[in-house]
Amino acid sequence: MDARGRFRLPVSPAAAVRLQERLRDRVVRSGSPPRRLVAGADVSEKDGRARAAFVVLRGLEPVEEAVAETAVPFPYVPGLLSFREIPSLLAAWGRLRTRPDVVIVDGQGTAHPRRFGLACHLGLVLGVPTVGCAKSLLTGRYEEPAPERGSWSPLVDRGETVGAALRTQDGRNVVYVSPGHRVSLAAAIRTVLACAPRYRLPEPQRLADRLSKRR
Repeated sequence: MDARGRFRLPVSPAAAVRLQERLRDRVVRSGSPPRRLVAGADVSEKDGRARAAFVVLRGLEPVEEAVAETAVPFPYVPGLLSFREIPSLLAAWGRLRTRPDVVIVDGQGTAHPRRFGLACHLGLVLGVPTVGCAKSLLTGRYEEPAPERGSWSPLVDRGETVGAALRTQDGRNVVYVSPGHRVSLAAAIRTVLACAPRYRLPEPQRLADRLSKRR
């Protein structure tokens, strides 16, 4: 499947920051995409290689998966994850035949110091709605939500709500949900909850994580 946009690899971390600052205004932070076909996207790294995986689900049942492995093309710098992971994700995307309605990305969306995390960048390049669902906090503060499934509290950075700390299972640790591209925060929360009936991580993301680590 072809990507709708173009990905450019910067020559340095400083150039990557400048590129993020230019591209973030193109991110659409509204929308409520259907959830007929939801994909999970994740990348694992080993020995300088990045293995990307997409798993597409219909009604929480897998219908297609795709993997691809590439060299890691960019140094590790906090906040610049997309430049390490998008090349392998694009390679895996090119092997998919099923176009999902929305992609849940293992990473940040707008909950990012420059409001342009992996989910935002990937959504722009692919031209599909994306949701960021991260296991760890990158930026911002929040009050611990109630212990029941579905409870959440705003994730706030410098006075701006950039995401949510969401409880997907009773008594489990929260996940950090934020819009990627063409998705509102409310729709991002609904999407993650709908896809997480049993586990902390939404099922598309959980399966993509497992597939990316299968070598």
